[in-house]
Amino acid sequence: MTPERLLIVYNAEAGIAAGIKDSIHKLLSPDTYPCSLCALTHGTLRMDPAWKAFLARILIDVRVYHRPDFRDRYPDLAIALPAILLERGRAAELLIGNEELAGIGSLDALIPRIEAALGNQAAAPSVRPRNNSERSPR
Repeated sequence: MTPERLLIVYNAEAGIAAGIKDSIHKLLSPDTYPCSLCALTHGTLRMDPAWKAFLARILIDVRVYHRPDFRDRYPDLAIALPAILLERGRAAELLIGNEELAGIGSLDALIPRIEAALGNQAAAPSVRPRNNSERSPR
C-alpha cells in the first residue's frame, strides 16, 4: 500500500522574523492577513495547543510547510494557499482549499472537517486525563 501523508500548507514565510511580522500583521490588521489557516491554528505568538494535540494524534504522517518550502517541494502543484492536502505516492489531492479555509470560523470547526476528509485515517480519539476523583484504588 502506498504511504499517505497529510500536508498542511501555510500561506506564510518560515522563520522567526517572518513569524514576528505575521504576528504584528494579525494584531494590527487581521482582516487583511493572507493566511486563514495560520489564523485558525496559531495565536499571536504560538501554535494553539489544541491544534498541536490534534496533529500529534493523526494516524498518518503529517508534513507542515510554509509557502516557499511547499513551492520548492511541489513546483507542479499550482494551488492557492493555504491548503490541506492528502499525498498518496506522487499525487496530492486537495482536501480543504483556500476558499473553504477562509470560510471556517474556528479551530473547533476545522478539526472535524479534517477528520471527515481523512475518514478512517483521522486522529485517534484524545485521551481524557483522569482527575483525582477518578483515581483507581491502591
